[in-house]
Formats: sequence, C-alpha cells, structure tokens
Amino acid sequence: MRAVTAPTLLYVTQCAPYRNGLAGVHGVLDQSAIAMREIADARGLAHRRVADVAELAVDTLVAARVVALFTIGETPWSAEQRAALLANVRAGHTAVVAIHAATDSCHGWDDYGRLVGARFDGHPWTQEVDLEVTDPDHPATRHLGRRWRMRDEVYQFRDLRADAQVLLRVPPEQLDPDAPGAKRPEFGFPLSWCFVEGEGRVFSTTLGHFPSAWESPTYLQHVAGGLAWACGAE
Repeated sequence: MRAVTAPTLLYVTQCAPYRNGLAGVHGVLDQSAIAMREIADARGLAHRRVADVAELAVDTLVAARVVALFTIGETPWSAEQRAALLANVRAGHTAVVAIHAATDSCHGWDDYGRLVGARFDGHPWTQEVDLEVTDPDHPATRHLGRRWRMRDEVYQFRDLRADAQVLLRVPPEQLDPDAPGAKRPEFGFPLSWCFVEGEGRVFSTTLGHFPSAWESPTYLQHVAGGLAWACGAE
C-alpha cells in the first residue's frame, strides 16, 4: 500500500540584502523554526524549513499546502517561483502565513505587497503595548480577550489592502507621534490581519521579533490560529 504523504508547510526564513544595503539577521529565526514545526505537527502538516529559495524546486513550492514567510530583504525568488506561488494562492491550493519581517521583503516585486497585505514603512517604536483585539471571534485572536499586552517592534505600514480584515492594532495614543520616522497612516497601526486573495487565504502577524514571543504559548496560539484560518478553519 502506498504511504499517504501529509500536506506540507514550507517555512521560508531567508535573509538577503535590501536594495540599499545589508539586512542583518534576526536572532529568533532558529527558535521560530522549532516553534513552527510544532505548530505544523499539531495541524497534521509535514514541515520543511527553506533557508535559500535557490534550493527550492518549483514543483515542491507548487505542492505546498502552506507557505509561511519570515523573510528579510530582497528574497531572490525566481520569476518561475513567483508566478507559481501567486497562481497557487489565487487558485486556493496554497495558503500564506506572513510572520514579522515578511512585510519588509521583496520591495522589488510589485505583487508581493498584495500577497502579504501591506508594505513595511518603518518601526519607530519598540515597547510594550496593549494591543486592541478587533475581531475576538477569529481563530488567531479568540483566546486573547479584548486586550493583549506584549512587548515588540511596532511596525507602521503603507498600502494596506482595503479588504484586509484587521485582527490586532495599537491604539495611537500609546505611541509617541514625535518618534523619529513616525507617521500616522489613515488606517492606523494594525499589526495583524487576514484576507482572501482569489480563492486562497493569507494571514499576517508582524509580531514575533523577540525570543519571548516564541517562548509564549499565547503568541504561538495566535500564529497557530492564523494558520488554521488560512487552511480553511473558521
């Protein structure tokens, strides 16, 4: 009897230079990979970490049920990989989970901003915040109550998709408007959202910069719930 192969979660953790300089490395990448394997196992998904997309066959990318991204800089996706990922998401075959710095990747790929939901536009603040849970019934947030206190980088964004369903945001009164680089987007300061791209689902959380996140069952349940939603759970 042929063995049944479990659907796969590809966890892409590549660091690459930005267009205008070196990007550096997030120290939590290895820690996050262990946590993502645990989350994948709990979901019944096989897990593969991808540190270099040059070693990722297009057929493997096409076959993935989930592509999770904790990428930094200009990830060197090939034209064929880009086309395959977009087509598979839009056809509903592949879900995307974008984690932390994934919104600060691929600024030279026009469709990428739509794929992850917004473009990173700086992080003027690193602090504790009382996150407002804007959808307490979503699988990524229903365990949180109305507020979630956490210390992390607070990103600001441009080009947030109009159809993005915001799940978590920072009340603006908690942020110093005079911090270097601070802006006030009309949509405020969301840090997690989800949306549908074609027939596929995308979940994004920009939290997860510090080791304390990846050691926190509360944060891991946030990511796991987002993954479950992206895979079709309500």
